[in-house]
Amino acid sequence: MSGLTYETVARFAQQGGTLYFALIFAAAVAYALWPQHKEAFQRLAQLPLEKDESEDV
Repeated sequence: MSGLTYETVARFAQQGGTLYFALIFAAAVAYALWPQHKEAFQRLAQLPLEKDESEDV
């Protein structure tokens, strides 16, 4: 019988999934904290506080 058992596949999937999501999370954090994106995020943070022009009608 081969060494490919359910436990082996499950362990690989768990470790691989954890590593995959950790890398995705690290990439998202790096994108959010990149200095080049600071101005855009500050502008977007103020967007809900701006007066909507359609409210004047």
